[in-house]
Amino acid sequence: MKPETMPQSAEDSCGSAACSAPSAIATGATLPAGGKLFRISTMDCSAEESEIRRALEPLPGIRSLGFQLGARTLKIDASDEALPLALEAIRKAGFDPKPVQATEAELADGKGAPADGHTHDGGFSGGISRLVAALALAISAEAISYFAPETFTWKVAGMAVAAVAIWLAGIDTYKKGMAALFRGKLNINALMAVAVTGAFLIGQWPEAAMVMALYAIAELIEAKAVDRARNSIKGLLDMAPEVALMLTADGAWTTTPVAQVPLEAVVRIKPGERVPLDGVVTKGNGAINQAPITGESIPVDKAPGDPVFAGTINETGELEIRVTAAANNTTLARIIHAVEEAQGTRAPTQRFVDKFAAIYTPVVFAIAVAVAVLTPFLLSLTWQEALYKALVLLVIACPCALVISTPVTVVSGLSAAARRGILIKGGTYLEEARLLKAIALDKTGTITEGRPKLVDWRVWGQADEASSRHAAASLAARSDHPVSKAIAASLEQKVAEVQEFKAIPGRGVQGVVDGQTLLMGNHRLMEENNLSSPELKAELAIHENQGRTVTLLANSKVVLALFAVADTIKETSRKAIADLKVLGVTTVMLTGDNSATAKAIASEAGIDDARGDLLPEAKLDAIKDMQKRYGPTGMTGDGINDAPALAQADVGFAMGGAGTDTAMEAADIVIMNDNLERVAETVQLSKRTHAILWQNITLALGIKSVFLVLAVFGTATMWMAVFADMGASLLVVGNGLRLLPRAKNTTPSAKV
Repeated sequence: MKPETMPQSAEDSCGSAACSAPSAIATGATLPAGGKLFRISTMDCSAEESEIRRALEPLPGIRSLGFQLGARTLKIDASDEALPLALEAIRKAGFDPKPVQATEAELADGKGAPADGHTHDGGFSGGISRLVAALALAISAEAISYFAPETFTWKVAGMAVAAVAIWLAGIDTYKKGMAALFRGKLNINALMAVAVTGAFLIGQWPEAAMVMALYAIAELIEAKAVDRARNSIKGLLDMAPEVALMLTADGAWTTTPVAQVPLEAVVRIKPGERVPLDGVVTKGNGAINQAPITGESIPVDKAPGDPVFAGTINETGELEIRVTAAANNTTLARIIHAVEEAQGTRAPTQRFVDKFAAIYTPVVFAIAVAVAVLTPFLLSLTWQEALYKALVLLVIACPCALVISTPVTVVSGLSAAARRGILIKGGTYLEEARLLKAIALDKTGTITEGRPKLVDWRVWGQADEASSRHAAASLAARSDHPVSKAIAASLEQKVAEVQEFKAIPGRGVQGVVDGQTLLMGNHRLMEENNLSSPELKAELAIHENQGRTVTLLANSKVVLALFAVADTIKETSRKAIADLKVLGVTTVMLTGDNSATAKAIASEAGIDDARGDLLPEAKLDAIKDMQKRYGPTGMTGDGINDAPALAQADVGFAMGGAGTDTAMEAADIVIMNDNLERVAETVQLSKRTHAILWQNITLALGIKSVFLVLAVFGTATMWMAVFADMGASLLVVGNGLRLLPRAKNTTPSAKV
């Protein structure tokens, strides 16, 4: 069974500013198709999202949830009976959902004005001004404390300035902190509210003001860093233009918003422009840069009948396409949707950290209480000194750095993979790929091209080469068999009219070409017409041992020519297998083709083992056997016939064919450009992600451990506590962001 991928986090403890960074979930593709939209003013953090999810999980009748943390909205798709129960459960969890009034178009875009008229833009610039004012007042409070006479008037003035600074910097923190305390939750907001209030009450008001101001500024800086990880995949949205040049019913070309372009409409794309919607080329030829979808920057030639994808770049030639997908259902939109859904799941390390933080925070809170109560007796401290130490402990104890390190790292890894054309459907699979000891590979379409190709042909006996080529091309062109099509396409011969054409089921074809009756088919057809010979059988055996299918051309007396067709290995397959071996992964081919073909292809590709003649059920059994023999096992296939094996494997890789629905649904990881090298890249990325996750955990806990000891036995101050907490947070966030793709654009610029 695959691991559970629903979010199961314990109480998060991230700060308000960091948590209020705009979410990457800002496209209609992320929202359920139906349902009602609600604004929850206090939901701007993954902690609040987790609380709401936990409150709603037990309720039946809820079909889907669409969270938009940046807009503080939640779209609930539920039955009429379940919706009131869901709203009541949200209220019991301490939140107040308000209905949002919006048009259908706005909902489709993930927009919509809250019913209370509240807006959420301009918050960042406004936040900077407020925090600069708070810092200036905090510095003024410090100056009053240090330079002003110790009179009642100056003391009251200093306390008033400090109070205003704390209010400007921390009013949101206080609100959330008090709400959390009333619900019995000890998160960062609760800890900061208690610590700053306590410091103010024991006379450390300048320090309380400066701590709150510095904390808020550090949170804002951290928020921008976190924002980069959350919104890294959202940048793909900018790759699809907002308008398209559409052919109207009266024959005119009109610039139309892509959201209003209907299916089957004809759209024109000029050289240098981005493709606005998924479609099929109906007119023109051009080279398309498909890097946004497949991660490959080499342009792909497109002609009538070829598919194109939204967000890709038409580098040469004017194209006209027939639209095959609406704006919110393009391949690009579905990629973004899948990655954002993956960002909402909890990886194993994230779940561990969340559970650890849920225990760690109350334990340290209890230690702080013990320090306040016991150190006056054990260390001969005054009650005020003991309380100050306890308050410092509370600030240091904040698990923000620990909790925030894992999602930033995982989201960065998911986004890095998506930019390479690797669609990972959850942090669980990103982490587990590093554990794979063996990978099973389907042959057709995975290791090979999946299309028969003429790889060799020769005349037999004394036959004439030109006439044999001409006759074979003419007969093959009349057949719809894949092998015949491959022969006809490769010979590229002007064909003659075939008289008395007849298909012979299971054997081949017969017809009259240029007045001569000819046969073209397999060896069995030759045997039935007494045209076989020991020499011919020996020649056929050579080709069959190489995994080739041989078709023979003959007249009524002798065999004239033989044509060897095979499914050729992809150029990338050999390197992909070699890369997996370097990583210590055993490779096994599982195919429905005969064993001889399987062994020939496996040998050519460098695969360790090959098993042929397997039905889908047999592939499933083979995966189970590999899991017993090797341990964690992956499966790579096309997502259709291999679905049972993909589901059984610890990690299933589907060759996505640029985003087929079946592949996206069947596997845990989708390779968008069918390049097998991406499998090894995924394993490497998984190893790197895991290493950074544990670097971050070690950094966060190590820094906090040092300052906790200093707080109890040394002279740590609240300033030091804030720098320890926020410094650790910024370190782990920066470390996690190293997984993101380079800032430079890997695709050429294009007109939008």
